[in-house]
Amino acid sequence: MNFLLWLVAVGGLAALLALRLWVVLRLRRKKLQSVKMLVVAGSGGHTTEILRLLGSLSKGYNPRHYVLADTDKMSATKINLFEEKRAERDSESWVLCNGPGTCVPICVSALLLGILGIKKVIIVYVESICRVETLSLSGKILYHFSDYFFVQWPALKEKYPKSVYCGRIV
Repeated sequence: MNFLLWLVAVGGLAALLALRLWVVLRLRRKKLQSVKMLVVAGSGGHTTEILRLLGSLSKGYNPRHYVLADTDKMSATKINLFEEKRAERDSESWVLCNGPGTCVPICVSALLLGILGIKKVIIVYVESICRVETLSLSGKILYHFSDYFFVQWPALKEKYPKSVYCGRIV
């Protein structure tokens, strides 16, 4: 009888451990959208080191809150400059256009910003509603470079599989 009781206890403990392991591994696989951070900055070289460390993190570590001494004006200046540069670099910008020829050089410029690593710009192109069977010249060019390419007629969706058809948008 003692052996049976001991076997049930060990089996129950093993089941609890297996359940816990399953929960932990499942939570690990979930991709976190953002991680809030409290950053403690020291004076002198400590601030430089912590900012280098923060510079290597993805933008998912956001928002960031800083703790520093009231008397440490140099660290406050460095942190403000770091956050301004990060905001400029990490903020997404969008270009929304619907076919005028003037949008092509603007979209190419936006694309170059991303290629050069200066700034990521999302290009959203909406083909004009009057384009029922063929794309405009701007559409033919930007079809290959836009992040999102919307058409307003099902016939165009069939010809251009990368496009998104949601019915009439405009």
